[in-house]
Amino acid sequence: MASKEGRGTELITLYVPPDRQIHEVIGQLREEYGTASNIKSRTTRKNVLDAIEKTMQRLKLFKHPPPNGLAIFCGAIPQNGPGTERMETYVLEPPEPIRVYLYRCDNRFHIEPLLEILREKDTFGIILIDGNDALIATLRGRQIDVVKEMTSGIPGKHRAGGQSARRFERLREAEVNQYYKRVGGHSNEILSQVPDLRGLIIGGPGPSKYDFEDGDYLNYELKKKIVTTVDTTYVGDNGIDEVLEKAPEILRGVRYSEEKRLVQRFLYEVGNDTGLAAYGESEVRKALEAGLVSVLLLSEKLDMTHAIIRCRICGLTEDRLVVPHEMAGLQLDTVSAQCKKCNNATLGVEKRDLLEELAEIGQNKGVDVEIISAETEEGQQLLKGFGGIAAILRYAKASLS
Repeated sequence: MASKEGRGTELITLYVPPDRQIHEVIGQLREEYGTASNIKSRTTRKNVLDAIEKTMQRLKLFKHPPPNGLAIFCGAIPQNGPGTERMETYVLEPPEPIRVYLYRCDNRFHIEPLLEILREKDTFGIILIDGNDALIATLRGRQIDVVKEMTSGIPGKHRAGGQSARRFERLREAEVNQYYKRVGGHSNEILSQVPDLRGLIIGGPGPSKYDFEDGDYLNYELKKKIVTTVDTTYVGDNGIDEVLEKAPEILRGVRYSEEKRLVQRFLYEVGNDTGLAAYGESEVRKALEAGLVSVLLLSEKLDMTHAIIRCRICGLTEDRLVVPHEMAGLQLDTVSAQCKKCNNATLGVEKRDLLEELAEIGQNKGVDVEIISAETEEGQQLLKGFGGIAAILRYAKASLS
């Protein structure tokens, strides 16, 4: 799809996150249909209207978005020069949840959000261990690679004849300690070579995993990266399957911890009046344009549209922030309104999804853009207390006015 291009701005890209209501999306597409009816070029108008209609037809096949959301690409693709366009439609269910709603009509399909999802994720190390066996593996996305398997070689708890219970226990403890050292040594050697190791998961069916974690068997750098300890029924392949099954919850927890840390850092800057925080659309936009922003925090629940009212004669513009369901009324009001500068009824409305627009500005400025979920207390604070838009600055702002 990346290589497909339209004759003009006739190709529809639609991303629907899993928590979006299908009927709301269809309603917004009907608004787009009304706007597209005003396109001057007859051919472009027909192709855009057909693409929007096809997209709505596909959406109506779903009562609710799939668990990971939907990506729909639709438009008239030239087959062999002008006049050979053929309507093509692609409906995809991404391998991971889409977090941002996006509608765009352009001369190409926008596949960047899909590429971001499909890009290989950071690697997590896995150590599964019990009294008999141990396994070292890496987890990247949904791909697990088992790097090393080993056995303890420790005999059962029955002791040889003539040995006292105390002496036998001391010998067994020494063997267990050597076993843990061996597992730790291989773990240090293998996982320290992973350049993008994000965290370490330790698991197993019994208390061995806790004894191993609490002891001095892993080097300091690896120990810092332990993100969780999980119970599994097995150590081998079945244990790996258990970790893989629990991985989304584990990694989501890691992500939530990172999001909470970022929002708490922002709240600290606000509370201590350090000058290193900005919030609200206007202030954050100015900070972005001035190159002051280090980290941009945007709530995934930010659902606002940036409407730009522009006079086609004199070029006068007015910016407004509206919720999506207000757009239809604004467009109707604008059709009959007169320009405040030239008094002509020549106003038009351009609209941009605010979250997408700010994220794009941030990315172009080299800013660390973080989409924050609303499922944590900090995420709710960002959304309700600061309008879902905030920034941590590189250095204290002198003035953003």
